[in-house]
Amino acid sequence: MVMSLNAHITGWAHTRFGKLSATLEELVVEVTRGALASAELEASEIDAIYYAQYNAGMHPLTFGSALPLQADDGLWGVPATRVENACASGATAVHQGLLALRSGVARHVLVVGVEKMTETDAAGVRKALIGADYEKAGTDYPLGFAGRFALVAQEYSRRFGDCGDTLARIAAKSHRNALDNPYAHLRKDFDEEFCRTVSDANPLVADPLRRTDCSPVSDGAAALVLSAGSAPHATAGGAVSVAGVGHATDYFPAAKRDPLAFAASATAWQRAMDMAGVGVADLSFVEVHDCFTIAELVLYETFGLAPAGKGSTLLDDGTVYRDGRLPVNPSGGLKSKGHPVGATGVSQLVLAAMQLTGSAGAMQLPEASVAAVHNMGGLGIANFVTVLRAG
Repeated sequence: MVMSLNAHITGWAHTRFGKLSATLEELVVEVTRGALASAELEASEIDAIYYAQYNAGMHPLTFGSALPLQADDGLWGVPATRVENACASGATAVHQGLLALRSGVARHVLVVGVEKMTETDAAGVRKALIGADYEKAGTDYPLGFAGRFALVAQEYSRRFGDCGDTLARIAAKSHRNALDNPYAHLRKDFDEEFCRTVSDANPLVADPLRRTDCSPVSDGAAALVLSAGSAPHATAGGAVSVAGVGHATDYFPAAKRDPLAFAASATAWQRAMDMAGVGVADLSFVEVHDCFTIAELVLYETFGLAPAGKGSTLLDDGTVYRDGRLPVNPSGGLKSKGHPVGATGVSQLVLAAMQLTGSAGAMQLPEASVAAVHNMGGLGIANFVTVLRAG
């Protein structure tokens, strides 16, 4: 059913992702001020704040919802809510903001996503992240989420043949795209041969996933402003309309899910596409939650871009490259842009909005009018899709 959300993204800001010296508070303040300036709004015009941070012990401050107020005294008294939904925390916060607009209780909503991860050692990050897995939460599982997604890759290879080369091609594509993204953590042009070869520089993390198949541990923040109605305040490039949204949750126990179906992602995708009244042929590009390269491969098939087991054909014919018919992750994706958990879903939408307003700089695609953005928490558990239109 096609329906109007009557909501726009009217401003945004984004820090660089990577190992950053900035504190959590400094990251939040930077993007809060940047988003307000971009939207040409006074802080006093914000009616609600949604703050996304996973944390799970990676940062000692576990109660950060008031941090945006440090950016501007005009935000004092504005209702602020922290949102946590694993790696989908960012999109969850955005969708909560959209609900506030649709309910009529807010005209302008500020959404901030942030994570500070690199000050925690590898074991601490691994333990924090695996807390989002039903079977391994609270354990010292040494492979972390790489081990869980490695099982997906193993099952894909069992059903359809070895996928190692395909994953290497996806990784190389992501790295090439990230070269043009000034915010990206990994701006390194690793070619397909490097990505497919296990070496000291590219070791196996969890067979068959190599280091180049895994998104990095990153710090970073992103923020956006959502506005209801005709969006009188907009960036210099114009506002971006939210055309459709979809949210679906899958069963938590792995035994109740087909590891190659990402079934709730498919449901969220269809809900958003139906609400927007668009099909795949209408899309200019897609940003998907490629925390691991196997996720991107499976999502090609989940979203109907290719039949089951045939995702590699999209690389063969060039469809998903930046100069192809449907570029996937022109930002470099989580894989190369970086994955500061709470910031990711907001970042995806900010960079998509930049594409749709022709303000993406070196990342800019020649034609960008409609985008679909997918953010996922856990192994296909919390799933969000947002369809954006230029104008």
